[in-house]
Amino acid sequence: MSQTFDLFWSFRSPYSYLLTPRIVDLCRDHDVICNVRIVYPIAVRHADFFAQADPLWAPYLVKDTYRTAEFLGLPYRWPRPDPVVMDPATRTYPAAQPHIHRLSHLGVAAAEQGRGLAFIDQVSALIWNGHTDNWHEGNHLANAAARADLDLADLDAKIAADPAHYISQVETNQADQRKRGHYGVPLMVLNGEPFFGQDRFDQLKWRLEQKAVL
Repeated sequence: MSQTFDLFWSFRSPYSYLLTPRIVDLCRDHDVICNVRIVYPIAVRHADFFAQADPLWAPYLVKDTYRTAEFLGLPYRWPRPDPVVMDPATRTYPAAQPHIHRLSHLGVAAAEQGRGLAFIDQVSALIWNGHTDNWHEGNHLANAAARADLDLADLDAKIAADPAHYISQVETNQADQRKRGHYGVPLMVLNGEPFFGQDRFDQLKWRLEQKAVL
């Protein structure tokens, strides 16, 4: 019998990107199903979050994400453009967020078609692997969606027909994320037990082994 776990995940999170290939391998090699739950990044949920953060937070994030990518053998660079638009003068984030809102709603639409994991795998690589500037232009997103066996125009059309539904789904995911015990991403939840952070993946596997799933 398949074992399902929830994955609360954000397109702006480098750690979400760095985790995703391992989740893909896990689900490919074992009878495990990942239920992708897209959330908005903390910068969108709390626009002044980074303005109030300790000044050591951002430099360590940069060092750690590059180190983690090197350790995992994954290509990595901060996206160009950033999926979240920031006001550099105030280090706050305006309500209008054309990239992250579209990406998040596309992720929800893909998950509803049963292709959520494939979609976040392809699109996060496009955004974060450093090979593509202006990932939001031209055919880049359409090609990534196609690699996930999805049609970008079809996903966009579904969202345009009922935008409130996709906003509501993200908000539901965010509420459920907190109910599961954390607010950050990536958050894996197996049978109600939360595993926060890409560095908890091995503990998730250990728990699955205990349940004789792996």
